[in-house]
Amino acid sequence: MLDGYHILTLTHRDAPLETLAHAIAPGDNTAEALQNLKAEMGWEELLYLATCNRVTYVFYSQNTVNQNIGADMLAALRPDLSAVLAQKTADKMRLLHGSEAVIHLLEVAASMDSLVVGEREIIRQLRQAYDQSRDWKLTGDHLRLLFVFTIETAKEIYTHTGIGRRALSVVALAFGEMQKTGLRPDARILMVGAGETNALFAKFLTKAQFRNVTVFNRTFEKAQALAQANGWRAFPLDELAYFSEGFDALVVCTGATQAIIQPALYRELLAGEEGKKVVVDLSIPHNVARETVEAFPMQYIEIESLKETASENLAYREQERDHAAGLIQERILQFRDRWHERQVERSMAHIPDEVKAVKERAINEVFGKEFAQLDPAAQDLVQRMLGYMEKKCVAIPIKAAKAIALRGQKKHAGAMA
Repeated sequence: MLDGYHILTLTHRDAPLETLAHAIAPGDNTAEALQNLKAEMGWEELLYLATCNRVTYVFYSQNTVNQNIGADMLAALRPDLSAVLAQKTADKMRLLHGSEAVIHLLEVAASMDSLVVGEREIIRQLRQAYDQSRDWKLTGDHLRLLFVFTIETAKEIYTHTGIGRRALSVVALAFGEMQKTGLRPDARILMVGAGETNALFAKFLTKAQFRNVTVFNRTFEKAQALAQANGWRAFPLDELAYFSEGFDALVVCTGATQAIIQPALYRELLAGEEGKKVVVDLSIPHNVARETVEAFPMQYIEIESLKETASENLAYREQERDHAAGLIQERILQFRDRWHERQVERSMAHIPDEVKAVKERAINEVFGKEFAQLDPAAQDLVQRMLGYMEKKCVAIPIKAAKAIALRGQKKHAGAMA
């Protein structure tokens, strides 16, 4: 069965972030530390995953797993921790076995266990973790099989459920609302502020190929860095009042505690233009004065109205989590079958070589004299006939063994039901 699969994990659900740091492998020589851990713990294979809110050790071992394995693992991996601190950290870790461990990994890949449900970044992180663990000679056939199946399952869940649909970030929602206005990629966009929020908004602008963007910021160096990274222009914030080129959209987010886009400034920025503009205010408190919104025609997009949408979208993703859980229950049965087939293949891996050796011995030794007396055409025919028999002799026992294993698996499943 799947009893050899185990997971030892610590996440944002189990402990604060400072506790997670105690479960992370040392960074000075991580590969050697994990290789030594694998050997000392007697594990056959190991996959190490560490993200900003998760530290997970997926390992394969047919040996009995001690329930206090977390403390033993930390003692081997992190000798710099005191025994008390290591035990406190271990007490927060979750230990999962067999099917429960496999299901948990599938849920992690499908972002059902993430801080933000439906965040696909975890797939990239999982791929990177597996590739790194493989390169460090930590993984083997059992974890390879599980990893491939895990990625397949995650893709199926993202395709057939809505767990990853509907944006949760107010920045993403704001950009989506701006896009609905029909702005063209050559639209003139003024961006006031170059902090973290506007930097994230800038990524959406770049991805959508908006190219005519001008950035203003109190600290000019930050505006310049953001602009240069995207091929835009930058100016100090105190030059905003003198900007006379007009605009199609205004994106504002600064650390100001009072509204900075007052009616007089907005009128100057219009540069005599009339018509409805798009204004995105991502600031708290608002950077665009209420008087400005009321005095001029605009499509006003502000952060408070987007929060409700983000909450609704999160509730939708939570509902889709149940749908995803149902798919995982179906998939775990498929993985059992796939695992058993692979074990049959591994147990019979020697058969092709043995059958080939029998064929070669028949031609070169047992019937060597007779074969040598045949003309080239007859020798070719014998070689092709024996090659055909070789393939069939290899396939028949493997096919039969798989059928027997499948019947045993179904019988076991029926008994469990």
